[in-house]
Amino acid sequence: MDETPPPQHLNPLRRFGLDVKRVRLGRKLTQKHLGTATGYSDAYVSMVESGKVMPSKKFAEGCDVAFGTNGLFAGMLRRIDEGDHPSWFAPYLNLERKASRILIYETNLVTGIVQTEDYARTVFRVSNPRASAEGIEDKVATRLRRREVFKLDTLPFLWLILHEACLRTVVGSAQVMAVQLDYLLLAAAQPHIELQVMPFSAGVPATSTMPFTVLRFPDAPTVLYTETRVGGRMHDSPQPVAAALDDYDRLRANALSPDQSLALIRTLLKEYRA
Repeated sequence: MDETPPPQHLNPLRRFGLDVKRVRLGRKLTQKHLGTATGYSDAYVSMVESGKVMPSKKFAEGCDVAFGTNGLFAGMLRRIDEGDHPSWFAPYLNLERKASRILIYETNLVTGIVQTEDYARTVFRVSNPRASAEGIEDKVATRLRRREVFKLDTLPFLWLILHEACLRTVVGSAQVMAVQLDYLLLAAAQPHIELQVMPFSAGVPATSTMPFTVLRFPDAPTVLYTETRVGGRMHDSPQPVAAALDDYDRLRANALSPDQSLALIRTLLKEYRA
């Protein structure tokens, strides 16, 4: 059996699938054999191994029985849910790494992919008051690894629209905010990142007040990702995707220009440092 573990930069869903495949091959089982043992089709096993679907609890427990791994895969699945990237978010991460363009509109907090370490730590402490210090640090490390999408051979183009509320809501302290805004300026200086701010002066947003993300691909349908209190959802039907793209165009038209946006961030940065 190949004992080489999956690379750590992979998202949790992809790592889970590769671990299943590695152990399955080591046990000399086919996908059909594993499917029969777990109560699923070989097509389902294939999709899990390739990171295209989120495995069910029943499947993870079935793998442990079939492989004799004493709760290993059930535990892995549970840790995915306990981490920064819960099970419902893992499919999105799998697509994010493949996207050629990422369009994000955020209304309340600086979006995760460009959060600094202290900013993310504060967000997790507030949203997970009963979590251990170790658990919080695991979440922070996992969130920071999302930046690795910008280390791929083919860089995605990120267009980010942040409402001014994201910049003025003090997360942690003025010092934490200063570092975060400084990082936004650094990120916006990269050729593959465009940043705009939707100012309070623009009034009611030109579209929904809810944040959303659009992922575009060179050879696959565009995907709309939305999130609620109970989890996230991806849409690839033409109608909601087209409506989201229209909304994003209106947001870009009503937001400050990239130069004006950076000027506002610099002004707020001086205020936080003062």
